[in-house]
Amino acid sequence: MEKSTPVKNLTDPDAKVGSTSTSSSSSASYGRKGSPLNKYVLFCAILASMNSILLGYDIGVMSGAVILIREELMLTSVEVEVLVGILNLSSLIGSLASGKTSDYIGRRYTISVAATTFLVGALLMGLAPTYPFLIAGRIIAGLGVGYSLMIAPVYNSEISPAMSRGLLGSLPEFFIVMGILLGYISNYTLSSIPGRINWRIMLGLAGLPAILIGFGVLFMPESPRWLVMKGRVREAKEVLVRTSSSEEEAEARLRDITVAADSVSGGGLSAADWSGQGVWRELLNPSRPIRRILITAIGINFFMQASGNDAVIYYTPEVFRAAGVRNKKHLFGVNVIMGASKTAFVLVSALYLDRFGRRPLLLIGSAGMAASLAALGLGSKFLEHSNPKPLWAIVVCIVAVCTDVSFFSIGLGPITWVYSTEIFPSRLRAQGMALAVSVNRLVSGAVSMSFLSVCHRISFGGMFFLLCGVMVMGTVFIYFFLPETRGRSLEEMGALFEDECYKRGNANAKNVELTGHAT
Repeated sequence: MEKSTPVKNLTDPDAKVGSTSTSSSSSASYGRKGSPLNKYVLFCAILASMNSILLGYDIGVMSGAVILIREELMLTSVEVEVLVGILNLSSLIGSLASGKTSDYIGRRYTISVAATTFLVGALLMGLAPTYPFLIAGRIIAGLGVGYSLMIAPVYNSEISPAMSRGLLGSLPEFFIVMGILLGYISNYTLSSIPGRINWRIMLGLAGLPAILIGFGVLFMPESPRWLVMKGRVREAKEVLVRTSSSEEEAEARLRDITVAADSVSGGGLSAADWSGQGVWRELLNPSRPIRRILITAIGINFFMQASGNDAVIYYTPEVFRAAGVRNKKHLFGVNVIMGASKTAFVLVSALYLDRFGRRPLLLIGSAGMAASLAALGLGSKFLEHSNPKPLWAIVVCIVAVCTDVSFFSIGLGPITWVYSTEIFPSRLRAQGMALAVSVNRLVSGAVSMSFLSVCHRISFGGMFFLLCGVMVMGTVFIYFFLPETRGRSLEEMGALFEDECYKRGNANAKNVELTGHAT
């Protein structure tokens, strides 16, 4: 292993940024046009993103399994909400711990930690004899989910060239959606198996992808940016050569990464000793540009879950049961249709994200969700006051649910992960993303654990109108607070936010990594 290169203090929050004009031309040119997608990068990004299938499968399978669990264990609505939402709350702990862990042991081994933890939780859920054991399994699985939601987008963003980062960064959401679809298919296929066995098989099957991911890590390289921050520059170059279109591109990327790492240092600490020290001090006492990045990253993660997408998926069978659909096969069949819609549209978003940019797809997706939730609210309100339930109103609700999750898969679903990881400076990325994901998980847990209770008070229709209002606010937030990031290298993001926020127009700022000192 290469001897660690002594660098300046990576934890000094008062370090100033020097000029990096040498790298400006390279960062503006490499990988920008005509570069084919590197197949090795795609392979690594797929392996890392497969971690996300764990959350997706849990979301999908629990939407049906919870009906079977409720019948066998005779659970109340509150117990069902706790069962569904506890995984999201425990994932909050996992996401907070994941940033420091990945800075200490590396991105690659953090992926293994995520898969192993989820595997233990899946086995506990599948073998659970009672409700408390089931809760324990979901808490442990949630820790693994928290790790996976942070580490997969971070890893993908750090190995991806600028012009393919949108596609590769959206792969975690694609695998979440694939997991949801597999969960729906599992529900539909296994629902006819006798009780006491069906839901246990459904939940236990989640351990299979965790095992595959654990073996897949053996074939993945470490993040080149993490290697540079640890002073292992030669290893970083080897990774960049394999993940770039040419030797020149690899050299340019390495030069930009190294300059960015050096520019935030201040002397005294060798790179081998760096493991994210001082990051939380910087996040809690940020400079104005860093503060804007935090508002943007936390805001987009908040609206991703405040949209109620996870809750809609979890409780869609409950919604349609209240609408008069009683047959379990029919309920699970609606879920399969919804899962297919999500899968198709998240793939469309991934393929066109680097062509059209982040902002247009986010705005289209958020506005479309608001309109779909309004239609779903109207349809649900009509069904609440109709007896018998008209078929056309049920069809309207089914179409509205499918369009809602489809617009989510175009915008907030995949782009939240891409955008959140790419805007943080290298030294803050893992723990900054961990903070944003923790907000994501907290809001998801709060919505999931209160959805049925709120619906019982204001009805399903009222709940969907409430979510519609949230998405209107989300669309406004995206319009005013999220600048376009398409095509920029990670090392250029700092200047984008400083320029956009304060309109300084300093040409030299385009190649400067943000400082961490408070103003």
